[in-house]
Amino acid sequence: MDSVFEAYLGPDGVLAGAVVGAVAGATGEPDDIPQTNTTVWILGKRYNAIQELDLIRRDVQSRLWCTYRRGFVPLGEPQLTTDKGWGCMLRCGQMVLAQALIDLHLGREWFWTPETRDQTYLKIVSRFEDCRKSYFSIHQIALMGDSEDKKVGQWFGPNTVAQVLKKLVRYDDWCSLMIHVAMDNTIVTDDILNLCLENPQNDDSWKPLLLIVPLRLGLSDINPIYIPALKSCFELLGFSGMIGGRPNQALYFMGYVDDDVLFLDPHTTQRSGSVGQKTSQDEIDFDATFHQRYAGRIQFTQMDPSLALCFLCKTRISFDILMEDLKTKVLITSTPIFEITKTRSPEWVSSMSGIMPSILTPTTTYHYFPSITATNYNCEEQQPQGQTNNNNSCNNSFEEFLCSSELSTSSSFQSVCVNNSDDLTSYSSRRTISCGDTEDFEKLSYSSLDPSKRRNCCNEDGSDDDFEIIS
Repeated sequence: MDSVFEAYLGPDGVLAGAVVGAVAGATGEPDDIPQTNTTVWILGKRYNAIQELDLIRRDVQSRLWCTYRRGFVPLGEPQLTTDKGWGCMLRCGQMVLAQALIDLHLGREWFWTPETRDQTYLKIVSRFEDCRKSYFSIHQIALMGDSEDKKVGQWFGPNTVAQVLKKLVRYDDWCSLMIHVAMDNTIVTDDILNLCLENPQNDDSWKPLLLIVPLRLGLSDINPIYIPALKSCFELLGFSGMIGGRPNQALYFMGYVDDDVLFLDPHTTQRSGSVGQKTSQDEIDFDATFHQRYAGRIQFTQMDPSLALCFLCKTRISFDILMEDLKTKVLITSTPIFEITKTRSPEWVSSMSGIMPSILTPTTTYHYFPSITATNYNCEEQQPQGQTNNNNSCNNSFEEFLCSSELSTSSSFQSVCVNNSDDLTSYSSRRTISCGDTEDFEKLSYSSLDPSKRRNCCNEDGSDDDFEIIS
């Protein structure tokens, strides 16, 4: 029970003021859902806040809740045994991928109970355990982050974790999922069809798609003009959630009620372990650590402007339906949050040079680009032909990383040093990149800390109490 309420605590162990009603009434039950006759949306499903409160909480509890862990096998050169203080965005990436896999393999109507021993469910959970052999463990995500110029122990932004997950799913044949990251605030449908259709003449050859759209909807605060469009996304069939957060904290957003957005919070440190087949009490107890009955709740206006929208398209038909829904329900606002286009325009590269202008040139295709100045985008920079921007986390060589890093020696990732035409570098190095990342989620950067201020991540008794250092 302690972990339930720890999710509502701030970094200093006090109730976080931004969370609405962490404890309400004499019962001490979190005020996760307002007790009013209003509508609640959870990942495309509609509920009544009063009449269906138990169903809402059952739905929330059925999502995989990925949190900080401690006591796992040492990770990377720093030999970290906990991700407390730096891994919250990585955990949010795990949650959105886990939701996509649950929806894909078990269905949106599936619900978890403590007695659940479904083999498909256990396969999904095992992929997020904190060990090197798990496909989507903190180890694999953190090590793969090196290809995005993120060292182990550094924070990620929404776009960075999306790019890492895009690479990792290629090596798990069972998950049967492709990830496409829509860069530059634009969904190019031909790019997706080329990725997901093995046979262009046969829609049945479709490979399930997790579409991730990184955005930045403001400078330091989210612009309220975009909130109606975000609400509409939560109502769409196949919506897998939103990777985002509030300043200094990454969160996984799964729904909304009125003007509040509902989330799962990874900022609870739990032990590492294995679910196995859930035959022992220890495995049963560990499985329960992946589930949280109560969602957190903050106002939309308190969200960080950097976020990533995530959609699951199981079939070609569901993809077509999603594109139509986005056009008719999300992008109909006076200031749409992104663009959908069939092909990548030859005029894709803007004519920016030197200092970025405050507006985009008439030859660009950013018809639905959020109307804030170009200086808001900390990844937007034009590069000379063939030159790599080391400060740009969106354009690194995947093959060089696989062939040289610690990851290539992992038993589950051997013999993967191959060329891949679908890598990020397949786009022109001159194109303008709007990553949607921000430096606001995690202030901790292990490698950038002054040596005199560093502490060991664990003390002698294995506690990680001293690890989190906010610079």
